[in-house]
Amino acid sequence: MKRGYVLHHRPFRESSVIVNLLIEGIGRVDAITRVGTGKRSIKSILQPFQPLIVQFSAQSEAKNLGLKTITQIEAAAPAMPLVGNSLYSGFYLNELLVRLLSVEHQAEGLFIAYHRALMSLATGFCSSHLRYFEMALLLELGAFPSLNYDTQGNALVADCNYRFVAESGFLPVVQHSDGFSHGKGILSGAMLLALASHNLHAEQLNQAKGLMRYLLTPLLGNKPLLSRQLFAKNAQ
Repeated sequence: MKRGYVLHHRPFRESSVIVNLLIEGIGRVDAITRVGTGKRSIKSILQPFQPLIVQFSAQSEAKNLGLKTITQIEAAAPAMPLVGNSLYSGFYLNELLVRLLSVEHQAEGLFIAYHRALMSLATGFCSSHLRYFEMALLLELGAFPSLNYDTQGNALVADCNYRFVAESGFLPVVQHSDGFSHGKGILSGAMLLALASHNLHAEQLNQAKGLMRYLLTPLLGNKPLLSRQLFAKNAQ
C-alpha cells in the first residue's frame, strides 16, 4: 500500500466515484472506487487533505477507461487542520496538480513537496509555502529557470537585479524596480536566492508571487482558477 492524498473526486454511476490522487513514489493516479453505505462507507475519508494509504489493481472495466481500481483505502492519520487562507491555499495546490499534472507524468518527488506544504499551512498561513510548492511543480514540469546561474553563465548575486527572459533564464540588468508586471519587471537577486533556499522574507513575497504567476500562466491557459476566486471572495 502507498501513501496518498485525494486531489478531487466526482460521482461515477450510482455507488462509485472517480478519484484524482497524488501518490507517493508514483505521482498522479486516477482511479475508481466504490463508496459503500452505512458503517462501511468511505465518504468521510475521500476528502482533500486527508492522509491515506491506498492499494490499486487494474480491473478490466476501470482499465478500459484508463483508470486504476482502488481495492483498499484507509486513513493514515487525522486530516490536515486547514482553515481560512490555509484551506483556500490547499484547494489552490490541488487545482494546480489536477490542471497541470497528467497521469502519464510520474512525478515521484511531488508527494513530499505537497505533504510539507500542507503541514506548513496547517501551522499557519504564509504565502511562501505556496511559492515553494509552485517552484517544485514547475521544476517537475521542466518549466522553471535555473536559480544557480544567470543567462551569461555567472552565479546569481544577491545585490544584482535581473530580468526574466523566457527560455533563457535571468538576465542581469542595471536598473532597479520593486515590481514584476507583464513579464517585464525586475527581480532582485536576493529574492531569487531566498526562493532557492526556501527562505523568503516578507518584503520578497510579492516579487516571488509575480514570478510564479508569470511562469504558470502559459501552462494554465485562459481558464481561471476557481481557488483564486475563493481567495478574492475571502479578501472582500
